[in-house]
Amino acid sequence: MPQHTFILNGSPVTVDVADDVRLLWVLRDVLGVTGPKYGCGLGVCQACTSHVNGKAFNPCSVPVSALQPTDEITTIEGLPATVGKDLHPMQEAWLAYDVAQCGYCQPGQIMAAVAKVRQARAAGHEIGEADFDEIRNICRCGTYHRIREAITAAAKEF
Repeated sequence: MPQHTFILNGSPVTVDVADDVRLLWVLRDVLGVTGPKYGCGLGVCQACTSHVNGKAFNPCSVPVSALQPTDEITTIEGLPATVGKDLHPMQEAWLAYDVAQCGYCQPGQIMAAVAKVRQARAAGHEIGEADFDEIRNICRCGTYHRIREAITAAAKEF
């Protein structure tokens, strides 16, 4: 079995899995990281959204062989460490704005939101309506209004 090494939530990991195994299954089934959720397996629902090198991506669509040893994967479990707190400001805003109903999509929603705020700032502006429209994560409970409010509030905190 081939070995694959990458950085997960700040620590290097090595797994023995076939090259074509999707990263989502490596995270969940091999490494026990269950924050990224399985929804569609096609990168459409984006319930599994995590970060690779600081950018949002869907591990359900990426074979583990696509990763390099220097690639840094951050899941919802590792997000607070990126700001050195118990919770990331986006997670705090999610609680303050009572965003979650069923909660299934929320880790992916939060990871997408953090990446989008960072992307907007890198482009020289604060997050706005056009940026919100680019977030494609699906929430079956329909809490989109509260999601936008939480993102707007959290963006002021990091």
